[in-house]
Amino acid sequence: MSSRRARSRSAPLLALSLAAAVLVAAPAAAEPGEPTPAVPDEAALGTAALPTAAVALGDSFVSGEGAGDYQPVGDTAGVAQGFPGWDAANSNPYFCHRSAHASIEVADLPGIDERFNLACSGGRPADMATASAAREQGRGVSAQLDQLRSVATTHDVDLVLVGLGSNNSHFTFGDVAAECAGRFVGDGYTGWWEVWLHLVNWVTGAELDEQPCTDADLAGAEQLAAAQSETTDAVLAVVDTLAEVDPDGEHRIVLQDYTNPLPEAYAEQYLTEDGRDDGRDKFRALVDERYAAGCPAHVASLAPAHRFSEGLGQMVAGVAATVAAERPGVDVTYLGVQSAFDGARLCEAPGGAALATPLRVMDGPSGVPVESFGPFDKLDIKRVTDTCQDYYQTCQESWHPNVAGHEVLGRCLTGAWTTGAAVVTCARQPDGSLTIG
Repeated sequence: MSSRRARSRSAPLLALSLAAAVLVAAPAAAEPGEPTPAVPDEAALGTAALPTAAVALGDSFVSGEGAGDYQPVGDTAGVAQGFPGWDAANSNPYFCHRSAHASIEVADLPGIDERFNLACSGGRPADMATASAAREQGRGVSAQLDQLRSVATTHDVDLVLVGLGSNNSHFTFGDVAAECAGRFVGDGYTGWWEVWLHLVNWVTGAELDEQPCTDADLAGAEQLAAAQSETTDAVLAVVDTLAEVDPDGEHRIVLQDYTNPLPEAYAEQYLTEDGRDDGRDKFRALVDERYAAGCPAHVASLAPAHRFSEGLGQMVAGVAATVAAERPGVDVTYLGVQSAFDGARLCEAPGGAALATPLRVMDGPSGVPVESFGPFDKLDIKRVTDTCQDYYQTCQESWHPNVAGHEVLGRCLTGAWTTGAAVVTCARQPDGSLTIG
């Protein structure tokens, strides 16, 4: 792989050398009466080198969800779909939310000529080989591997960033986030006697209780193991597709894991409000405060949420290890970014600039996020959270990396590309710098 990057960086010098070689090897002009020397055809001389490409495959954490400036996305017929309106079907390809600020777009990648973002928010392992449009709650886009094959007809694919596994047939990130946020808001806004008000998951509509999320509510060991198997099969399909479409066989696959938008502990100012914490009955002011700051979740949910993130990291690391074992010689890097936002997560520091988007809902598909629950009562809360269930695009940016967060992930990707190690970790230090290695 290092030879690929060196060759790309020295392209002008290489072109001159090749030109000189062609001049030296060119046949001399025939003397009068002698047959004209044969001129090698294009196939004999070789075709011009294709421009190099970096490609992103997978889900929202690589598509650029949360960073805005989303680009039109081609549907299964290849027709680019721009913003269709907030009340459009969530299956519209545009809601893949491929951002111009995604890490694949902003990373410094020496030797790469062009970038292609083929990832789709909500993407699942099955979406690699099968069109997302073919499954329930999928989007109207072709299989990501078919899109990769299309890129490979015009480009030499040298880098493939894969972010995959947080959504699968056993659990999805959106469901998990809505579960924990919904429980917290419901707990704070309703009393134990108000059993007539049914609390629901903002995404699935499933009925909730009011207790903090536990490990069992997120993803157990069996679910993670099943998700790992599913994700491994999908990544092996990526490996095999690249073997088919990349003639020179020189490419690196980077498997990136996930960051947690919430801290391991809230800053003190988010622990109580009006003298109430979230361990008692009804704490509306505290719900309002945490929602306004973007982190509506119980304190007791934070540890299970981080164990869930760690489980995702172990799952992606396991996928990388299996791929390396089953496809010897494949250049694969596991990029661990779980600590890339340390110290800059939502509600981690008072007034601190977070690297993740706050959790936000809308009051109807209006395009205007609800910034505060302050003036609301419990029926208002049900109305705005129902918007998320009915029009998921109105809240799907929640708890994803923002522009600054994707820039950090881009720097992590740069490290994975330039170091070439089998395992690369990217961690944010207290001074805001990144340690990559």
